[in-house]
Amino acid sequence: MYIPPAFLDNDPRMLRATIQAARLANFVTATSEGPMVTPLPLFLDESEGERGVIYGHLARANPQWRLPPIGDGLAVFMGPDAYVTPAWYETKQVTGKVVPTWNYVAVHVFGPVEFFDDPARLLEAVRRLTTLHESERSSPWAVSDAPADFIQSQLRGIVGLRMPVARMEGKRKMSQNRTEADRAGVAAGLAESERASDREVASLIPRT
Repeated sequence: MYIPPAFLDNDPRMLRATIQAARLANFVTATSEGPMVTPLPLFLDESEGERGVIYGHLARANPQWRLPPIGDGLAVFMGPDAYVTPAWYETKQVTGKVVPTWNYVAVHVFGPVEFFDDPARLLEAVRRLTTLHESERSSPWAVSDAPADFIQSQLRGIVGLRMPVARMEGKRKMSQNRTEADRAGVAAGLAESERASDREVASLIPRT
């Protein structure tokens, strides 16, 4: 990922927060048949390994897991993003030399890929992923709510993914390359948007 110095995010706490907040990631592998990508809900187990381990699962019918990865796999986690109109820049009124852009947060995680289909390991991964996304509900659904034989049959239709984290790259593009007045204008403009993601980006723009 191309990361100009102004947009570099190398704070481990911030990188983990972006990963944990992401609802869906893109899992990418290079293969002998070309690059393959699958949108997947993934989670980071920080207690395992030196830098943590990414877990998830794919449909067994998905050919991605059958093709040996060439090199490391890649998980792409996106944070909030927003279109930025030049109309919000003070510079527009001064020189007119402005163009549209996009503000966003992204974390790329790289690591060796392992696929597994051991039922016990699959069940544990599914339980943890379910708990993560059900935790905010007033009456969370649990895997144990479904009949055990039904769950076992469902597990036969998936393949687990394990990717120890070898390295992470973080980018937080939040108008840091603009003047203080331009940043203030972008933050104010986004704060008035009806889009929740726009308002979230507004809160992330540095003011000084």
